[in-house]
Amino acid sequence: MATITIKNIPDELYERLKAAAAANRRSVNNEIIIYIERTLNKPQPVPEELLDRMALIRDSIGYSITNDELTEWKDEGRQ
Repeated sequence: MATITIKNIPDELYERLKAAAAANRRSVNNEIIIYIERTLNKPQPVPEELLDRMALIRDSIGYSITNDELTEWKDEGRQ
């Protein structure tokens, strides 16, 4: 099996990881492996399904942003 070294983990993140490992009765190493597996095994969203969901949400709130509005807001943020 491969070995990975992770450097510069923020202390707060490491403490949370240690606490999660203890709560799940696993080593920190095994907890990290579980998180990596969960992340990589997540189904990837299908763009068409996301667009359909976005359209439903947009229709439910009754408002959609026009390209002109979006451009105007981006330009305001750049000033």
